[in-house]
Amino acid sequence: MSASDNVKRRHIPNRECSVGRATEILGDRWSILLLREAYYGVKRFDEFQHYIGMAPNILSDRLEKLVSMGIFSKNPLPEHSRRYEYVLTEMGRDFFPTYLALKKWGDDWLAEPAGPQIVFKDRNSGRDIKYPVALSSDGRALRPEDIKILPGAGAVPFNVERFGPNRTSATEAGPAKRLAKSSSKVLVPGRKNQRDIKRKT
Repeated sequence: MSASDNVKRRHIPNRECSVGRATEILGDRWSILLLREAYYGVKRFDEFQHYIGMAPNILSDRLEKLVSMGIFSKNPLPEHSRRYEYVLTEMGRDFFPTYLALKKWGDDWLAEPAGPQIVFKDRNSGRDIKYPVALSSDGRALRPEDIKILPGAGAVPFNVERFGPNRTSATEAGPAKRLAKSSSKVLVPGRKNQRDIKRKT
């Protein structure tokens, strides 16, 4: 097998990967911002344009893409049959915990010193919501180094070879364990460090 064939073989799992497929739909800034506004209750084209500031042609393209992929449904307005509203489908609503995790990460690492722009409260109780956290079966918070990676039921041969029982010792260690081993040597900047770096550049 040539080097180029080997590279192509390694890229096959990216096409089959659920994360790879999700980023094909939602991996650009505009799509995430459209979902943000939809979670805020926005449904109409002109409202999306007003709150996000997108060019009409880009907005139309992204909305049509999200409709075609099943994230939004496109419904005629009762008072104007040639205009539409874009309503989250069950697939779109199901992304909400992922959006919350992304917002939490942005608030923790990238928000202004005074704090985040928007906070979410439980509508019934008025209390702060709890953001999604990966937990073990006994309730422990999990970090990447706590996770064991195994091939799933739909795994392509490349992933069975990479993560299955016959994996090599190097693969067995995996990036998560290497991360744990080297974490004490890595400086992770907080918000202040990141803003200082931006000012210097």
